[in-house]
Order: sequence, then C-alpha cells, then structure tokens
Amino acid sequence: MAKSPETIAREQRLAAKLRENLKRRKGQARARAGAEGEAPAGRPPEPSGKKT
Repeated sequence: MAKSPETIAREQRLAAKLRENLKRRKGQARARAGAEGEAPAGRPPEPSGKKT
C-alpha cells in the first residue's frame, strides 16, 4: 500500500525533529558529564532529615 504525500512529508518532519532532539540530548548529557568532572570537591551536602 502506497503512502500519501502528506504521510511521507509528516514522517520526514518527525524524523528530522527526532534527530534534532537526539543531538540536543546528547549535548546536554556531555555537558553534565563534563560538569561532574570539573566540579570542586566541597563538603558533602547535609542530610535533609534531622534526627531529634
């Protein structure tokens, strides 16, 4: 069964958006990984739950 021109155009647009999204997410992941390696080793965060 042949796809209509509208369906083909829609699939191409979706594929392009998915590629853009993947590139953006990979860039974000790389930035997070790079930031983790460069972060100074300050004191550890204090526990959120206080025991009384």
